[in-house]
Parts: sequence; C-alpha cells; structure tokens
Amino acid sequence: MDRPRRTRSVLVVITAALLAVPGITALSSAARAADADLTRNGGFESGLDGWSCTAGTTVGSPVHSGGAALQATPAGSDNAQCAQTVTVQPDAQYTLSGYVRGSYVYLGASGTGTTDVSTWTQSAPDWQRLTTSFRTGPATTEVTLYTHGWYGTGAYYADDISLVGPGASTGQPPAAPTGLTVTAVTSSTATLSWSAVTGATSYAVYRDGTKVQTASGTSATVTGLSPSTAYGFQVAAVNAAGESARSAAVTGTTTAGSSGGTPDLPAHALVGYLHASFANGSGYTRLADVPDSWDVIDLAFGEPTSATSGDIRFTRCPVTECPNVESDADFKAAIKAKQAAGKKVLISIGGQNGQVQLTTTAARDAFVSSVSNIIETYGLDGLDIDFEGHSLSLNADDIDFRNPKTPVIVNLISALKTLKARYGAKFVLTMAPETFFVQIGYQYYGTGKWGGQDPRCGAYLPVIHALRDDLTLLHVQDYNSGPIMGLDNQYHSMGGADFHIAMTDMLLTGFPVAGDANNVFPPLRPDQVAIGMPASTNAGNGHVAPAEVVKTLDCLTKRSGCGSYPTHGTWPGLRGLMTWSVNWDRYSNWEFQKTFDGYFG
Repeated sequence: MDRPRRTRSVLVVITAALLAVPGITALSSAARAADADLTRNGGFESGLDGWSCTAGTTVGSPVHSGGAALQATPAGSDNAQCAQTVTVQPDAQYTLSGYVRGSYVYLGASGTGTTDVSTWTQSAPDWQRLTTSFRTGPATTEVTLYTHGWYGTGAYYADDISLVGPGASTGQPPAAPTGLTVTAVTSSTATLSWSAVTGATSYAVYRDGTKVQTASGTSATVTGLSPSTAYGFQVAAVNAAGESARSAAVTGTTTAGSSGGTPDLPAHALVGYLHASFANGSGYTRLADVPDSWDVIDLAFGEPTSATSGDIRFTRCPVTECPNVESDADFKAAIKAKQAAGKKVLISIGGQNGQVQLTTTAARDAFVSSVSNIIETYGLDGLDIDFEGHSLSLNADDIDFRNPKTPVIVNLISALKTLKARYGAKFVLTMAPETFFVQIGYQYYGTGKWGGQDPRCGAYLPVIHALRDDLTLLHVQDYNSGPIMGLDNQYHSMGGADFHIAMTDMLLTGFPVAGDANNVFPPLRPDQVAIGMPASTNAGNGHVAPAEVVKTLDCLTKRSGCGSYPTHGTWPGLRGLMTWSVNWDRYSNWEFQKTFDGYFG
C-alpha cells in the first residue's frame, strides 16, 4: 500500500556481470542422414503459426532469410518469450540453432529430461548464429524450444530457428487407462489407482484438466489439495510415441481437516486499510466512523525506527495533518466498540515507506517486543504483514521455499511464530504481499539458476508456506503490478476480472516454483484467501469497475462467466475482498463496500 499516491513498479534489476552463464559447447553442424529439422515455421514465414509468444510479431525487415522474422519487445515484467513444443525421440541427440539480433537474446530448450540448455548473446548488432545441443532423457517425447530477450531491454529479432535430430517414432501411443479409482483422501491429498496399460512407460495424472504429476506405476498420491473440496482426476498412458487419450474422470472430495485461521470471522469478509498515521489525499477517517460492513480493519502503518532495527513504532496522525483526528482515549474506545461488534482490528506493519529487514536475531527480538507493545497498548486482535520494496529478498543459495536460509526470511518466520504462540489461537495473522513476491514465483525464484534475476522474485513464498497453518488471510495486492504469467502460461495484465481470476486461481491451485514440477507451492485454503483490489482510481493502478469485481467473484465461487481463463476449481468458500483503502472508498462514496455488500449480502 502506498502513503503518497504514486505508482510502485518492481522491476527485475540486472547487470551484464550477473547475466554470465556457463558456456555451452555445440555439436558439429553436420546432421546425421536420419536427422531432420523438427521445428514448425522456424523461419516465421507463416507468421507466428506454431509459436506461443507473450509479446511477439513478425516483420519483413530485418530478416536473416526469406521474407519474415520474429520481432519481440520485452517489458519490465516480461522477457517477451516465444516458445514451441516439439515431439522428439527418447535418448537421442539434438542440435538447436537460430539467428538473432539485439541485446541479451536467448535461445534454449526445456523439458529435455536431462540437462536443459540455453545460450545467449549480450549484443548482436547484426544477425548472429546461436547454437547448443542436448540429449533427451530415456522417457522424453517432447521438448520446448524458446527464445527471449531480457526485461526492459529493446526489441530483439530471431529467424531460422531449427532443431535437428531424429524425428518422432512412428509407433502408436498406448490405449487410455481404465479402472481409475480414488482409493483414499485426506484434507490435502487424494490417492489414485488404475489398471496397467500394455506398452505404457509412464502415466500422466491430471487434476481438473491440468497435468500435475507423472507416475511410473499404476498409483499416485496427489498432494497440495484444499479441505472439503471436490476435484476431478484423469490419467493418461505415455510411451515414446506420445500420450494416450485420458481415462474417464473420477471425482474425489477431500476431508474437512483442521479449520485453521480464526473461527469467528464471517464466512465472507471485507478487509480494508485505515489511514491511521497519515491522511493522504483521501482525508482522515475516524475509526468509529468506519461502517459495520468492514470485518477486518488494518491500521496503517507501524513503521521501523530504521530499516534493520526491527523496532516498530505506531504513531497516530498528528492534528496538524489530520485536524479531525480523535483522541487516544476515543481511538481505543472505538477499537473496543468494533471488537464488541465482532470486527477485527489489526496493526499493519510496513507499507510503501516502511522497509523492514530483520537481518539479525537482535532485530527479530526487537520486532517481537515492539509489535507486542503496540498490540497490548491498543488491545488489538493481531497483525498484518505488508512488507514491500526491499524488505524481503533471497540470498543466491536460497533456492528451496520449503527450507529458507536467508536471515531476513528465517527471522521473520521465527518472529511471527513467536507472536502467534504468545497470543494463541484467536490471534489474527494476515499478509498483503505484491504479486512480484508471490505469483511471479511461478516463473522466477530469487536470483535464478544462472543468476541475474531480481532476488526479490517470489520472496514471500517461504514466509507464506512456513506460516500456512497459522495464517488467517492472504490478500495479495492485485494492483500496481506488471503483467504476470498465470497457470495457462499466458501473461495477464491489470484492469479487468481476468487478472484477478488468474492471480487468485494460482493461490488456490498451487504452482510449481520457477517452473520446477518437483518443487510445488501447495494451494491455500479458500477461507485463507481474499482478493486485494484498489478502492478507486485514486487509490492505485489496476482499479476495476464493480461489474468486473462481480465477474471475478462469479468465476471463482460459481465457475460462471470466467471468460478465456480456465480456472482449476470452484471455491464458494473464498473468504472475500481486501481494499486499499477504507479512506479512499469513503472518498469514492463507498463504491467498493457497496459492491461487496451487494454480492455477499
């Protein structure tokens, strides 16, 4: 959330030194007699046919050969990747090559089943050939070829991309599996079994139409599910010739499990930030004047005495800035009155200007002590973590969100667990990260395999994961964001229901971190998720009209009117909405509140 209203863009910051990757030795360009070029439309003579591009088009000049070439222009949050999936043979050698122009242009292959490869050029003012090679794994039948630029650089060009090697086997995929059964469920898993298929070398397991894992045998346990939720499962058999048709679908419903969170929030909650320490352009709103529709009120903000001190102070808005500010006694009385009406009042730590970096255990302990003092001084219900900017980042060797190493991450987790243990089950813990710190983790995590990425990419994921059993609400800020790739592998931009649907679906479905299918961030429970939106155009970039809010809720809670994005479930238990802010909503005649009330009653 921002105090002075201004756009906050979190960009991937790179230097040429960080972009260096190990050199890759190419094979001889001479192809074996049985080899062929397996790319489709590698010269872009048929437009983008066969390619999936985030920001590409074809041009007639410059070209390396023929009459067309690819032109793609990266943005702040988009490297302008174009990709194509090609059928290959297992355990076979391939050479990938292509011609590129521009700065920081990459060519690579993923899903090889062995070591994925890429090569790049820092600067190619004229056409430059890039080439690399790989060997497919013993069960690999498809690889994805890609080319991309780098964030915020100028347009790049690519032409005559080829993958030379043995073509796909002329054999037939196996028959579809039969006998699929859900043999056991828990609150977060479903165990499946099915009959063996002759000629199958492995099996692909699908959940609600999305491939979630590969099994070598005739059973699998799908993890990361939400309690009390129905899922559809299918299985396909796989061999070197490809994948069979999917089996008939079966449905499994997870058990209720632990309710988690706090038991006395309403089924659908409206969350809002109240400017308690400043006025901003929206004016000061007294806590007692906040309408009863608001179920969770976050007092903005508690801020540190310095970025690394851990010492958090909450200073109420001075009368010189807020002439109508209430007295401390009236403020505390308003908190008690809200709580008596069943509302939750929290202190929110951070915000745009409140950088908090718990780099030491001393800072961690100061954080716990000072936050406890604020909670007890005002009799609050809990804590909201709104760490933005450079508060959280990952060290270069911190690659597993399940086992973080970076001190600012480890110390924050420890501090929040201490506070939760101190105040007990009714302590309300919420978080309001930006999309850059959560959903972008689907593509990028920390500095990345080769270095050069912004170390803040996905940095909230280890905190959320470590505290998922203690977390009351996660309301990601779906605003002031660049385009973010959803689980459909397409980029989604602010301004409509599509963005909120795609971003929320990621939280409720889970996703492989940095594209690693063996490192999946599990879904959160629907009752833990609220959707963060700005209350008005004045409040932040990405405001949507009430009709788009309703469309978002219809899609996620009823699977109705979803548009082009294929959600991975239906979540009638979605907790609700969050907005920045109560003050800006009042300034706009309570439009956001009225939309919430009109939908949930």
